[in-house]
Amino acid sequence: MAASSSLSRCVVSPAGKHSASVIFLHGSGDTGPGIKSWIREILKKDLAFSHIKVIFPTAPARPYTPMMGGISNVWFDRYKISIDSPEHLDSVNSMCQVLTDLIKEETAAGIAKNRILLGGFSMGGAMAMHLAYRYHRDVAGVFALSSFLNENSVVYKVQFYVLKWIVSVAGGVDL
Repeated sequence: MAASSSLSRCVVSPAGKHSASVIFLHGSGDTGPGIKSWIREILKKDLAFSHIKVIFPTAPARPYTPMMGGISNVWFDRYKISIDSPEHLDSVNSMCQVLTDLIKEETAAGIAKNRILLGGFSMGGAMAMHLAYRYHRDVAGVFALSSFLNENSVVYKVQFYVLKWIVSVAGGVDL
């Protein structure tokens, strides 16, 4: 897997002094610019802050099993699109390492890990939960919008001590 410096990304820079970062991961088949544009369409403005840099990386194009091996921008592969399917941990773990490099870039720029928020939409939210709960429990937090975790996800097996709760709301029947 490529290093994070090779991950394509678009960035909304803070208007003032950069003191925090949000890494926002798109859903399957989308791109960083695509999710940024979607958010802009909903909010009628960019997701912009005076002191927070918002980073929208693009997942690398890779074969995606649910598309019969077709190439798609996805954070990880899946055996099938089903909540009871096992996770494709090799691809999840590999991408966690790539995204860890992106977090390291932010900390090298002087941003403390507890000032970095990880999150995403759909598959991006699932990726963010793996990244935060399994590898980076000391980040500011994690969010997952209209997302999922497979029912036997390794994320559920993590001993939570910093990021205490998983709250996932994906539709009206979740409440």
